[in-house]
Amino acid sequence: MPLRNSARSSRSQGVALIAITYVYFLIFAQFAFLHRLASMGIAATALKIVMAAMAVGGILFSLLPARLKILPSAALRLRIGLGISGIAAFFSLLPLSFIVAGCVAFLIGSGLGILTVTLAANLRSWIGNRHALFYVGLGAGAGYFACNFPPLFTASPQVQSIVAGALCLVALCLPLSPGRDSEPDESLPKSKLSFIHVLAGFAALVWLDSAAFLIIQNTPVLKAGTWQGPIHLWTNAGLHLTAALLSAWLLRTRGLALVLSGAAAALGSACLLLLSPPGALPASILYPIGVSLYSVALVAYPSFLAPASSPAERARQAGWIYAVAGWGASVLGIGMAQNLGHVPPAFVGAAALVIVLPSFIRLFLIRQREVVLTAAVLAAALAGNHFLSATSEPAASQIERGRQIYISEGCIGCHSQYVRPNSPDVPMWGPVESIEEIRRQHPPLIGNRRQGPDLSNVGARRSSLWLKMHLYDPSGVSGASIMPSYAFLFRDRRGGDLVAYLESLHGAGVQEHIAKELLWQPSGAALEHANVADGQRLYFRFCATCHDSNGSTRLAWQSSFKHLPSNLAQGSFEDVPASATRLQQWMRLAQIAKFGIPGTDMPGHEYLPDVQIASIGLWVLQLDHQSRNKR
Repeated sequence: MPLRNSARSSRSQGVALIAITYVYFLIFAQFAFLHRLASMGIAATALKIVMAAMAVGGILFSLLPARLKILPSAALRLRIGLGISGIAAFFSLLPLSFIVAGCVAFLIGSGLGILTVTLAANLRSWIGNRHALFYVGLGAGAGYFACNFPPLFTASPQVQSIVAGALCLVALCLPLSPGRDSEPDESLPKSKLSFIHVLAGFAALVWLDSAAFLIIQNTPVLKAGTWQGPIHLWTNAGLHLTAALLSAWLLRTRGLALVLSGAAAALGSACLLLLSPPGALPASILYPIGVSLYSVALVAYPSFLAPASSPAERARQAGWIYAVAGWGASVLGIGMAQNLGHVPPAFVGAAALVIVLPSFIRLFLIRQREVVLTAAVLAAALAGNHFLSATSEPAASQIERGRQIYISEGCIGCHSQYVRPNSPDVPMWGPVESIEEIRRQHPPLIGNRRQGPDLSNVGARRSSLWLKMHLYDPSGVSGASIMPSYAFLFRDRRGGDLVAYLESLHGAGVQEHIAKELLWQPSGAALEHANVADGQRLYFRFCATCHDSNGSTRLAWQSSFKHLPSNLAQGSFEDVPASATRLQQWMRLAQIAKFGIPGTDMPGHEYLPDVQIASIGLWVLQLDHQSRNKR
């Protein structure tokens, strides 16, 4: 009886350690720590360097534990990994400079490297062979379930960091004394996959997972359809736990090859569905299924399925898997998401091919005639479909292609194309489009959400260069815009097509409406409440990027402007009559700030209240006064 209770306690420890490791990695290392860095202004190149430090620590200490002869005790190595991880989580709560953040990131990677490899190499000692894969699935599923628990998922980064650190402390309080290393379970299906193939398969899956995760996180319309709201989170938690237990059963009954193939099918399909917002819902189902399928195998393979006879040999194999697939492929997936904003279908196909190719080769050797015949039929069907498509459908124009990109990138999720009659929309965005004109659209793109401005008449209000600059760097061109960058579209013709479509958006009467704007003036109340301090703040937020000699947009695009923007810091007012009175100059500057200069790249700021527009004009007048005093 005592032996049975001891075995149960050991299994419970093994399950708890798997769950804690996943929670730490997912909710803290991949989530809370990144938000902490963003809140402290660590971004762009600095962020990449910090995350590279984490990857270096992870790779180095994934490969090192198997060679740590001076620390033969698995329990001691596990405690060291847990201790380093916990310390890193609590250190992240402090104000972090760039250097300190890099050191904390290195600790996170190092702690996880030691923890994951030591746990995988010695998991047999805790869990044993009896129902071993079930306990692995239970641990991984419980970890993912906890990460999607709504109060934890929606908690602040500080709370998530505290929870991650506290879980490491809880694990340190466990006995952590593994039992005797058990013999391999002969009833498990013997995998015919080589270690290189398994390594490549895990790398492809982690790559897809990391890219999809970052794309969802950085695309509001996709995030709203997958991870926002308790219903989505509880659903994801249930899917993760169910898929993890299913993975354990499939590994036991069908083998590793089928699990990897199933994970590739689910994750690959999710990545393809994420190419357009309507696919977010089915992707939100397939993504957690694919992740949990391969996550269980990621623990189970080096622990129970790999042809390794000792903990040291298992540690070496686990080290290479976690270094190459867990850290290296994750970095590559994140880089793909940041640079492209999507997972190319060709890469999804290549990843699937890496996983299924060995099985296909074996099938070909056994069933050559059937495989060749099937391939010939598929090739003929694809060729016929391509021929029919090419001959029956006329080539789409640039504007039509741009409209399809507008739809596929989910622009309708944040931008409307409907000026509401008898509302503040009219002075801001222009004349109302008739119902008949809207009905002629296929499909209509009215939209009902306005995280960004209405685009009904954007083609008459913004130049093609401004549209391109804004798609490249929204927050740099438009103050604190929350719109993500679409620079990746300009790697091919899609960016130009989208700009052409946006340029085409303007209805009848828009030119007459713009002419009326030349008569606009800020109200007396706006002039009365305008102040220089607000104007200075607003100027540096919205205007300095083009109108200061070192403005980022000015420097990046100076050779592309129709006319280089005036250097307002030097009092250069080319569109303001020098002979006008100070009040007249103020009115003209406010008018330009409000509606821009038609026929140039100078945009308006129609969405700003009149008092803010008047304040900007007042600050620019002061710049002129300061410039005159220097002369």
